[in-house]
Amino acid sequence: MRLLVVEDDPDLRRQLTTALADAGYAVDAAKDGEEGHFLGDTEPYDAVVLDLGLPIIDGVSVLEKWRRAGRKMPVLILTARDRWSDKVAGFDAGADDYVAKPFHMEEVLARIRALLRRAAGHATSELSVGPVVLDTKSSRVSVDGMPVKLTSLEFRLLSYLMHHKGKVVSRTELVEHLYDQDFDRDSNTVEVFVGRLRKKLGVDVLHTIRGMGYTVTESDNAA
Repeated sequence: MRLLVVEDDPDLRRQLTTALADAGYAVDAAKDGEEGHFLGDTEPYDAVVLDLGLPIIDGVSVLEKWRRAGRKMPVLILTARDRWSDKVAGFDAGADDYVAKPFHMEEVLARIRALLRRAAGHATSELSVGPVVLDTKSSRVSVDGMPVKLTSLEFRLLSYLMHHKGKVVSRTELVEHLYDQDFDRDSNTVEVFVGRLRKKLGVDVLHTIRGMGYTVTESDNAA
């Protein structure tokens, strides 16, 4: 899952970026509304953390521009605790949720998990396909109840596919959603990680659809 953080305060921006990266997300960051709008308008993010009090272009305007352009990614806005009018303006502009400053980082992480679940049509933190269970809250994976140890990138890949269970996901889409903007997109690491995941899971749920991409299903739909 790939996220964008748009926050002008350098300390808070760094804290958010670090916490989200530590939670297993690929994270890009922008320091003002202009840069944030450009990234959100040109890159495929799964969710955005957006401060409203931004320089150059304010957060509400950024969000309005995204929604007018048809950008549908979930957006969590950051607001000052005593500015209820900012919350209303944010929701009217198309925000999906908000957190008031100052906040606990765990709340931001929980709200992001909830936004990603809802966007993919899931109701709980546990995603399952056959005997494979992935818990987005604890970042743990098990097969038939037995824990499976994955690297952060292997977990990120499996998480994205399980959030989109039954859908064929192209290699290009995986690269765009698993790595930040500095990643070498010509790399063959996706194929490498798919192979490693199959071996570690040991069950037939991750399939290659030749010429199209990858999917996780409970039965073999590979062509």
